[in-house]
Amino acid sequence: MIESQKLKNMAYDLGADLCGIASIDRFDLAPEGFHPSDVLPSCKSVIALAKKFPAGTIFCTSQVPYTVVRNILSDEMDKLAVRLCSSLEDIGIIAVPTGTISPTLWDPKTRRNRNAVSAKHAAAAAGLGRIGKNTMLVTPEYGNMVWLTVVLCSAELAPDEIVSGSPCPQNCSVCVDNCPVNALGNPEMNQQACWDYAFHVDEGQPFIFKCNKCRTMCPNCLGIRNRVMKIQGN
Repeated sequence: MIESQKLKNMAYDLGADLCGIASIDRFDLAPEGFHPSDVLPSCKSVIALAKKFPAGTIFCTSQVPYTVVRNILSDEMDKLAVRLCSSLEDIGIIAVPTGTISPTLWDPKTRRNRNAVSAKHAAAAAGLGRIGKNTMLVTPEYGNMVWLTVVLCSAELAPDEIVSGSPCPQNCSVCVDNCPVNALGNPEMNQQACWDYAFHVDEGQPFIFKCNKCRTMCPNCLGIRNRVMKIQGN
């Protein structure tokens, strides 16, 4: 049986910046139909992978760089996950990717589109960080500037320690107050309002991600911004 650290080293060699492991018992509250075992019945461990999102995108007045990075990272994360699954299969472990941003599945009970397994909740369960009021994962290393994907596997691996508490400053409501469509402020984001606004494409125009204020205005992102400026000496 592979050791957790050896598996993590495999993920890092493939390009992951962060890798955490959660045991299957940490997903008892997953929505019906979206539990890891609903995807892979033999699943015993959930592997959360993250790559940092280049902080330079938050200095831009154009959404083009952010959109480019989003699209490229999504593709890279899917390829990383598939390669990790292939490497694990070579040593006798069944492993499957769950998709970084697509395809999504419709949950008729909550009338929401969902990934087969929620990447941010899996990452929190795997000790990579905590979920903030903007419904994003916040990591100690990169704040909320991360992109996530999930691999399910049949091996029983030693899980990482869960990070407790909230990552948000006390009484902070910056993300809630600045959302242009009031999609935040509840345990779950108003997905349809957010998507209708952020993913809107004008006729005849290419897709450009329209809004990321909940990420870039968050103090957990500003910390990364300040770190970059300090490195630059500005």
